[in-house]
Amino acid sequence: MDLSIFGYQFMQNAILSAFLGGVACGVIGVFVVLMHMPFIGVCMSHAAFAGAMLGLWLGFNPLLGAFGFCLIAAAIIGPLADRGELSPDTSVGIIFSLMLGLAFLFMGLMPGTKSGALEILWGSILTNTRSDVILLGIVAAVVVGLVIAFYKEFQATIFHRDMALAVGIPATAIFYGVLFLTGATITASLRPIGGLLIFSLILNPAAAAYQLTYSMKRMFLLSAGFGVLSGWIGLLMSYLFNIPSGATIVITSSVIFLIANIFSPKKKVKRWQKQSLLEEKQ
Repeated sequence: MDLSIFGYQFMQNAILSAFLGGVACGVIGVFVVLMHMPFIGVCMSHAAFAGAMLGLWLGFNPLLGAFGFCLIAAAIIGPLADRGELSPDTSVGIIFSLMLGLAFLFMGLMPGTKSGALEILWGSILTNTRSDVILLGIVAAVVVGLVIAFYKEFQATIFHRDMALAVGIPATAIFYGVLFLTGATITASLRPIGGLLIFSLILNPAAAAYQLTYSMKRMFLLSAGFGVLSGWIGLLMSYLFNIPSGATIVITSSVIFLIANIFSPKKKVKRWQKQSLLEEKQ
């Protein structure tokens, strides 16, 4: 392998993007897994994709469109998940289908070639600019900083939302804040990972970390580490074999989850619990 490639600006941007995006997505993924809201996250990622397509169609910054649509989706999803008459999954499914339809409508209305749309659709970490890296850095710093500053409040809200409200913790505001941070992370990660793949990088590292620890602090650290590892290994595979970077990053994160699941100590505990129950019944 020619190591001189790492001296080029585009590769340095890609390495930094993989690190910062892995940290941000990994940390946000812990909330997604522990708060049992994977479908909400999928909906948010497709809202960001729809907003980016609107920006490309109308000629303004697609990331502004992505962030705006994420805010709209959060403002709709939050009350539906909290107080909707339909089940949360049904409500979110309707919003998801709307956002997906809008995304491909805006893409179809775009004149000329669709190269910009395809770049956001599939992601291309090797084309990240310094401004993309700075945006990812800001988002990662905000996400990590808020988790450190309000760790106890987040922990109480995740453990039992109603109990957190009863003791004076603004659990509802924290829930909306998590949706907001999820939208910001997805928006900043659109270019390197891609609109259709980004949620996998949020879910897979956190799900892998969940298999390996009972500690929430360690889960944050492991998830961020798995996110970075997915980004760096995926980037290397993309460079070596000339294949799409977003897809290789997501596939790598899936492989990490499978390995974590195989060696998960929780599986042994569950097997022991099942065996104990069977023995008690006998």
